[in-house]
Amino acid sequence: MTERDPSPPYRRIATEEAWAPQELIRLYRKEIEEKTIGDPGFHSLWGFFSGTTPKAKDHGRRMQDLEDERLRDMDASGIDMQVVSLTSPGVQIFDPATATSLATRFNDELAEAIARHPSRYVGLAAFSPLDPANAAKELERAISKLGMRGGIVNSHTLGTYLDDERYWDVFEAAEALDVPIYLHPQTPPPNMIEPFLKRGLDAAVYGFACETGLHALRLLVAGLFDRFPKLQIILGHCGEALPFWLYRIDYMHGHISVSRRYPHVHPLKRKASDYLRDNFYYTSSGVGAIEPVMFVRDVIGAQRMMYAMDYPWQFVPAEIGALERMPIGEAGLKQFFEDNPRRVFKIGGSP
Repeated sequence: MTERDPSPPYRRIATEEAWAPQELIRLYRKEIEEKTIGDPGFHSLWGFFSGTTPKAKDHGRRMQDLEDERLRDMDASGIDMQVVSLTSPGVQIFDPATATSLATRFNDELAEAIARHPSRYVGLAAFSPLDPANAAKELERAISKLGMRGGIVNSHTLGTYLDDERYWDVFEAAEALDVPIYLHPQTPPPNMIEPFLKRGLDAAVYGFACETGLHALRLLVAGLFDRFPKLQIILGHCGEALPFWLYRIDYMHGHISVSRRYPHVHPLKRKASDYLRDNFYYTSSGVGAIEPVMFVRDVIGAQRMMYAMDYPWQFVPAEIGALERMPIGEAGLKQFFEDNPRRVFKIGGSP
């Protein structure tokens, strides 16, 4: 095990940390039993994690806790603060009206926990992406009334992607409020998932990255950032592999966009990689290895890379010590663990 610095000259802020209220888990179990939506990805993921195996029970206990156990885990890991958000797929498996109602209640519940532990947690707001007007209203309420620091969208919603302009009210609101939207993974939708399932590749091992990277590119190619040039999207897991593809994305999109080969693909005002550098932030969630984190930091920019653990989905306390061995000096580590998340999420100085 690589030992972490016991008293670093910075605070460690983990920026993609999941939580689920008891009611949400109850509703997930109800869906597992009744199979109302028939989403094989959801049933693959939550059919296991809402079960009774030791791993599932341990995960579920940690997922629902915002008190003693989570705080003990943070202390044991060296984490000073978590940016907490509703776990994937959040409210997005429910019909739009139900999802809006649930998002409001869950945002209130998260805000209450943050108020009990203001030096340990800040939060991101859930909303119903397919209820665009109310999604924008809920984001505004959560930011202005509850003190949330951005929004969370768990990629596709019932197979629908948000590159359709009818769903852009929430992005307009985020830009106006000057808060980021975290584009978090979920399992691929039914029309995409079949080749992943047989070999267990549907979730974090590979399916998450394929599905969420696809969503990010759909937003970019649709012209979202030409419409909202100040909008900021956050991608976890070292950018769902997109930083590794900058050259090829630029080259191929540059040709495709002027070829008239696809009726819904048009030239953008800038290169695709410009948006990936200027309109996206990235976190290390689930990647406790120096090399990929350093790569994203180098090709995107040190000011756009932040630490995340992905608790409790991937609870690896030793990764702090590993990442503190990055050859970026004390100032670089402070930027990665503290300064960037403070700026992005508007977290005040040390209490």
